[in-house]
Amino acid sequence: MSPILSMHELLTQCDVERFGKKLLGENEIAMVLQRLDRLTLEEARMTATQTLEVVYGLVKNMKVVMDGAHLIASLFVLYTLLSCFV
Repeated sequence: MSPILSMHELLTQCDVERFGKKLLGENEIAMVLQRLDRLTLEEARMTATQTLEVVYGLVKNMKVVMDGAHLIASLFVLYTLLSCFV
């Protein structure tokens, strides 16, 4: 790429930025970017909340399954012990 094209591209980019600032006004651009930042942060928080809810549900279900397995094992041991006395 020649240096002339690079300079032309740089000037074109500056012109686009200047046009955008004139079109919307610098304050409006700043406000839009701040709102975008807030929305991005809110989306990240919502995603984290949903992820924690899913993990909590999985742990809760796993506990129920493990408690059930312990109960079955305990009943089997009790049955085995009672069978010895019969």
